[in-house]
Amino acid sequence: MPLPDGEQSSELLRAQSHVWNHMFNFINSMSLKCAIQLGIPDIILKHGKPMTLLELVDTLPINKAKAHGVYRLMRILIHSGFFIEEKISENEEKKGYWLTSASRLLLKEETFSLVPLLLVVSDPILTEPWHYIAEWFKDDHPTPFSTLHGRSFWGYAGHDPKLNHLFNNAMANDSRLITSVVIRDCKHVFEGLNSMVDVAGGTGTMTKAVAEMFPNLKCTVTLEETCLSLFLKQMQSYSSGYYTTGATKSV
Repeated sequence: MPLPDGEQSSELLRAQSHVWNHMFNFINSMSLKCAIQLGIPDIILKHGKPMTLLELVDTLPINKAKAHGVYRLMRILIHSGFFIEEKISENEEKKGYWLTSASRLLLKEETFSLVPLLLVVSDPILTEPWHYIAEWFKDDHPTPFSTLHGRSFWGYAGHDPKLNHLFNNAMANDSRLITSVVIRDCKHVFEGLNSMVDVAGGTGTMTKAVAEMFPNLKCTVTLEETCLSLFLKQMQSYSSGYYTTGATKSV
């Protein structure tokens, strides 16, 4: 079709930009995964102050012939809000990379670290089913995951110890942040209750925190059979109050 003039031309370019943004949006999450796998947030924190590109390249466990790619990677991550550029000191104009609140949640030793969740969500086992949505609309499977893998996620995890461990660890880490907020700001919700059921309670992180805050509250956790051993291990250090479990099995 012929290229329109003036205002219509600008609208066409904005539309093209919108399409391109969605086409290449996966670059953001894959760049973030790369940063975690290379340990960039932890390296910068350990450095103790804003880190120059040369210092970062020198520290990273990479093929130095590909160092030019680190600059491009950091540009994406700065644009995404995971890092900032700051002066190395008040007396220097030179700038270096530093952490943001978001990247602090990507430190491996951070109490509320989201690293396990990011790694499991970006794993090909969970990302590949998104390529099968169109096929899923046409078949009889309940989810795109089962369209690709032939079984539910829980059934798959039950036969894949590595995935099962990654997922349960991710859920437990994510729950710590949510639990801390719930216990601090929503304490009144649990006051006056005699019992609580945590459906799909995973390794029991949420239940343990609630039960320790309210030792007279009877807590019941329903969970997948594959989580049971991890749940019991989590509860070994639990001494106040009491709990019961109910395990289910997926295929």
